[in-house]
Amino acid sequence: MGMGEEIRSRIAKRAALELQDGMVVNLGIGIPTLVADFIPEGVHVVFHAENGILFAGRAPGPGEEDPFLCNAGGFPITTVNGASYCDSAIAFAMIRRGCIDITILGALEVNGCGDLANWIVPGKRVSGIGGAMELAQKAKKVVVLMNHVNQQGESKIRKQCVLPLTARECVDLIITDMAVMEVGAEGLILREVMAPYTVEDVVRYTEAALIIPENIPIIL
Repeated sequence: MGMGEEIRSRIAKRAALELQDGMVVNLGIGIPTLVADFIPEGVHVVFHAENGILFAGRAPGPGEEDPFLCNAGGFPITTVNGASYCDSAIAFAMIRRGCIDITILGALEVNGCGDLANWIVPGKRVSGIGGAMELAQKAKKVVVLMNHVNQQGESKIRKQCVLPLTARECVDLIITDMAVMEVGAEGLILREVMAPYTVEDVVRYTEAALIIPENIPIIL
């Protein structure tokens, strides 16, 4: 099920709160790219792109795009003072060496164990696998941003993923248009609910089992 720009920005704004000063951050395509527009005041991070950019910046305004400057998804970006460039081999070596503090990715499905499916829908053409497999395995923290349900109204937070997996037990935090869920040792823990939804709504639209603490904050 699609979502408007306001909801996408709301999810990205919540995800930006996971960033801490000095982190090296990788953003996936889709909603994650919006996170760069919501960095909390006083927090300075280094954005890394798999196509070989450190210190990537926000998306450019209309008419300010540089045709030679884009992220790994091919979308226009800016850079900030101190930016540097390298080839993709070195950019991926940074990932595989464990230099990425947090990656924020989109997803097609996630399950209660933190398994991630986000690279292909069988039978549909894709432009490329991308770097999600390395990021999911090697980033110190993996945050997923996604719709809570698919176009058919079915939960994308599943008991078991049915789409091909990107990586197993890699996701730490899930942020959707309905809720924020942490992947804990005992399963998914509901941490926050996005208004106007309620805890009951989240439970109804989540296929995976949820652990429900007391006094869950509501994000207005």
